[in-house]
Amino acid sequence: MQQTRIALLIDCDNVSHNAVEGVLEELAKYGMVNVRHAHGDWKSEHLTGWVERLHPFAIRPMQQFAYTKGKNATDAAMIIDAMDLLYSKNIDAFALMTSDSDFTPLAHRLRESGLPVYGFGEKKTPSPFVQACTSFIYVENLMGSPDDEKAIAERPKKKTRNELRGDTSLVRLLRTAADQTADDDGWSNLSNVGDYIRNNSSFSAVNYGYQKLGDLIRVSELFEIDMRFDGTAMFIRPIRKQTAQAVPELTMC
Repeated sequence: MQQTRIALLIDCDNVSHNAVEGVLEELAKYGMVNVRHAHGDWKSEHLTGWVERLHPFAIRPMQQFAYTKGKNATDAAMIIDAMDLLYSKNIDAFALMTSDSDFTPLAHRLRESGLPVYGFGEKKTPSPFVQACTSFIYVENLMGSPDDEKAIAERPKKKTRNELRGDTSLVRLLRTAADQTADDDGWSNLSNVGDYIRNNSSFSAVNYGYQKLGDLIRVSELFEIDMRFDGTAMFIRPIRKQTAQAVPELTMC
């Protein structure tokens, strides 16, 4: 079976170089990142940190001169690059590493062509771009290596059971996904739940401190869990609140 071919396009002007290793590790879950393009003006001192990341991670620098002050030529060049790759039909998915909402129309266009769009940006990223992606991960959750104690300390900790259950938007999303993918017996295959969520939101379990949706589901305790097929498939069913039994009416003699 052929691996999903992913194109990673990086807007170096608007995202930290410290997260690129974590981004590549995350994308490895979905397929092979065979295109890695980093856009920016490589004469700028602002990109010094990025220069050090190019060769170790086999990233190709895409030079874009800043012809006019106040105009971001990098955006236009990156959009053209994405469309060229789209029409080449050699790519199965896109990853856009940027915190710039100007790429929102591009994300919409790529998804209209039937391709997933994985977004990676800083927490300052405007909501329109976040929601336009198939899934979106804040790069602060991916920064640093195991030896980087400062980066590890700054990573968001795993959300607790109460924190997950107190997030009404998350609870609504999970329950809706389970209801929409449930069989006649009320059980949902977690794989189908994940597909529904990816098609209807930019949710990623990583933003809550978990590597897998199943881990988040377990901690939330919002669902019954049934492991099937020798423990290889998780099925879930919402835990409904128990309704009090009706008290029989007393009849007068």
